[in-house]
Amino acid sequence: MTITIYQGNDQKLRASDINIVIDVIRAFTVAHYAFLHGAKNILLVPSVEEAFWLKSAHPHYLLAGEVNGLAIQGFDLDNSPKRLLSHDVKNKTLVQKTTNGVKATLNSLNAENVFVTGFSNAKTTATYVRDLGKDLSINIIASHPTGDDDLACAEYIRGIIKGENGPTASDVMNRIKNSFAAQKFYDPNRCEFNREDIDFCMREINSDFVMWVNKSKEIPTIERLKI
Repeated sequence: MTITIYQGNDQKLRASDINIVIDVIRAFTVAHYAFLHGAKNILLVPSVEEAFWLKSAHPHYLLAGEVNGLAIQGFDLDNSPKRLLSHDVKNKTLVQKTTNGVKATLNSLNAENVFVTGFSNAKTTATYVRDLGKDLSINIIASHPTGDDDLACAEYIRGIIKGENGPTASDVMNRIKNSFAAQKFYDPNRCEFNREDIDFCMREINSDFVMWVNKSKEIPTIERLKI
């Protein structure tokens, strides 16, 4: 088994068996909570313009995401897992556009299977991938170009898949909390960022599904794959 960790949202990867794309703060934590609360699927788009085009064609879709961490005017949801809970997403299709996670995923489709995760579903994802077989080439993409939160999660996943000592869950939680990306959430002058989001991003949840990207769709789509 070959496992390589990459960092950044614009990696150009060689073909592999599996790509795992990580965005802890906050895109794929939001995606995980959306599925936990009954979302049907999540379409991944590269631009705000495409998101609005889909909304015009499908008014029942919910637009979710951010640009440089900030809410997008006209979107139904921002990129906050905490605020997601105040919306009814059951059986809904979400359209997600984010700065790092979505972009990294759209640049990582050159694999037999593509999965996305935050820390909340990292252990479940890693265990599922580990059980797929040993003769696999696996890329793990920490989507934030410099974020230790995503890198810590990538190292955690690698350790579980390989059965080797890596960061513990507690180690990862501490690195998420102390990461540069998290600090603006604790700044009282940055009220646009909800500090409770980091608590959601640090919370590990035992799920019965992984988030698999269906590349056969016209628009790459995250689907809830029951395990």
